[in-house]
Amino acid sequence: MEKIMFIQTVSESEAEDKLREIYEGDRKSMGYVPNHAKVFSLRPEVLEAWRAFQGSIRKNLRLRRHELVTLAAAMALKCRYCILAHGTIFTKNGISVDQLRLILTNFKDAGLDNTEVAMMEFAQKIIRKANEITQTDVDTLRALNLEDVEILDITLTATMRSFASKTFDALGAEPDAVYDELEHELTDLLPE
Repeated sequence: MEKIMFIQTVSESEAEDKLREIYEGDRKSMGYVPNHAKVFSLRPEVLEAWRAFQGSIRKNLRLRRHELVTLAAAMALKCRYCILAHGTIFTKNGISVDQLRLILTNFKDAGLDNTEVAMMEFAQKIIRKANEITQTDVDTLRALNLEDVEILDITLTATMRSFASKTFDALGAEPDAVYDELEHELTDLLPE
């Protein structure tokens, strides 16, 4: 076992059975085993279930919307790992680092459309004060032509990020080395 976090994790060389398959799949698809996988290494069945659940949510929103909601939640959660991971998805999909900086600084004034801003506001309210969500909050999204199923998808995306970010932060998962360049470019905007 290796200790790269606050708990012992299973190294790639020690991984067996299901965990070995997961690690090999990550190495094949990403070129490395991410720290988020290592967080769950003592419970690979949870990692597998989390990824499946996350995938079932992600497929229902267009990539840009999914990532804006995810980024909004990660910002509210102050999760450095998740901000970098999802910021990287943006930069690989046509958002410049300068635009990403604007979104992280003040998404309400970052050139996003009204629906995107409202979705991000809703996601952040879910993270900060879910118990204070009202019918008015939902009706605001409906007024922007979002259907109830889309509002559910936004909610699930934000709450899934809460689970992930809190797990990673609570157990000391550091951002992966593949995010070093973006981390350097955003360092003044990232939470400690």
